[in-house]
Amino acid sequence: MPKMKTKSSAKKRFKITATGKVKAAIAGKRHGMIKRTNKFIRDARGTMVLAEPDGRKVIKNYLPNGL
Repeated sequence: MPKMKTKSSAKKRFKITATGKVKAAIAGKRHGMIKRTNKFIRDARGTMVLAEPDGRKVIKNYLPNGL
């Protein structure tokens, strides 16, 4: 049986916390910041924890080894 591989793109985009939650960067900050509100820019700093169903999908499909 071949080994299960982690998706290389997922390694760069997600981190798994000690409790098993998935952290990711906040979307919508790559370009077009002039049209964004200052509140959006402030709130989009750093990382966020994905919702539980989304986190399960990321781990199952892209990070089977837990990174």
